[in-house]
Amino acid sequence: MLCASVYHLAMNCVAEPKFCLRRRLSFYELWRTKSSVLPPLVRQVSSVIMGLEVAGGGEAAVKGKFWGIVVCFFLGNGSLFAWNSMLTIEDYYVSLFPNYHPTRVLTLVYQPFAFGLTCFFAYYEATMNTRKRNLAGFALFFLSSFALILLDVGTKGHGGIPAYIGVCIISAFFGTSDALVQGGLVGDLSLMCPEFIQSFLSGLAASGVITSALRLITKAAFENSQNGLRNGAMLFFSVTCMFELACLLLYAFVFPKLPIVKYYRQKAASEGSKTVGSDLAAAGIKTDQDRQVEEDPQKHERLSTKELLMQNIDYALDIFLIYVLTLSIFPGFLSEDTGSHGLGTWYALVLITMYNVLDLIGRYIPLIKCLKLTNRKGLMVAILARFLFIPAFYFTAKYGDQGYMIFLTSFLGLTNGYLTVCVLAEAPNGYKGPEQNALGNVLVVCLLGGIFSGVVLDWMWLIGKGW
Repeated sequence: MLCASVYHLAMNCVAEPKFCLRRRLSFYELWRTKSSVLPPLVRQVSSVIMGLEVAGGGEAAVKGKFWGIVVCFFLGNGSLFAWNSMLTIEDYYVSLFPNYHPTRVLTLVYQPFAFGLTCFFAYYEATMNTRKRNLAGFALFFLSSFALILLDVGTKGHGGIPAYIGVCIISAFFGTSDALVQGGLVGDLSLMCPEFIQSFLSGLAASGVITSALRLITKAAFENSQNGLRNGAMLFFSVTCMFELACLLLYAFVFPKLPIVKYYRQKAASEGSKTVGSDLAAAGIKTDQDRQVEEDPQKHERLSTKELLMQNIDYALDIFLIYVLTLSIFPGFLSEDTGSHGLGTWYALVLITMYNVLDLIGRYIPLIKCLKLTNRKGLMVAILARFLFIPAFYFTAKYGDQGYMIFLTSFLGLTNGYLTVCVLAEAPNGYKGPEQNALGNVLVVCLLGGIFSGVVLDWMWLIGKGW
């Protein structure tokens, strides 16, 4: 009799999910009172049917998707906008600190904080409050950008060691902000639909395009005026402050209230994720995970971070090698080691802009399914082939003209963006929400590890040239 009742309810739920949602209380009471005698198979069916309460049907899984993609794009922009701003006005810092290699040193200061803290956060990701982590990151981006303006005003645009040390300290704060935001958001978005992570990664690239375009405009507008370089740089960072504040408000008040975001976070919470609790609370949703764990402990089990890394070691190596190669060339080599050309002081800006534009385009190519590379061996071969860029850049800088260098730089950006999205969008597939979050954090550690290694290797271009 009991099995017949369970069978009747299950079949109605399969035929009409709304029936299940109407009857979920009676089914839950049946499961609670008779769980000791339910066969294991029937108990598993009951867990699946109760999971439909989290899903809420199919509507929440798609409602608000467009706005979610838009917000993710802006959040990706904000995650690198401040740092890209500092890189893009490198011509201003080179004029202020001509003997200190600011393009290379600022990156070298930034990366240990970004990489080291990301490792720390990845280790404790399972219990970390993702909402507070991301809000703290965007707030620190805003405050650090404002501090750059105050520093320049306080020193009246003069160089010197004290001002240089101040800029380096702010660069370290940018690295800390990056560790907070980028790992937190990649982990958070990895447990949602693939379009969100793709849009976020495209936003990262778009930040470079936007900052490069703004820098070209401000340079052209102020080039012939007194203190034009400084005025353009300060206007640039004023825009950066406003943009970071906008991202802070978007993440705090808009993103958590989108129906599709609430759906995926509820789903992750039902699978045992402890990182989404405050996000759900911000959206007005309460969860009782302790009770859920007591009722079905096996459902909330997850692979450890080490197990996830070993299962995806090729993806981890892929993302590491992509950025080792890219950052060993960009931006340091492109800013200082490309020789003299007809574009003069515009040359480095043009190269950086072309890299950023093609990097952005490359991140949209995987949206065309027939062009998306998903084969794991194919990804590794393509990534290893990129190391041919090293001799190509060396001989082009030595013997080629600016046209060849612009082409190479563009192709470097295109492959960087394309392969990044292919790896980060494909790796989380097939895992539960908490595991996708953990894997996203692990891959960001590998990404930043590759960036840090590439920045260090970038100094090898200076061998034989003196300090």
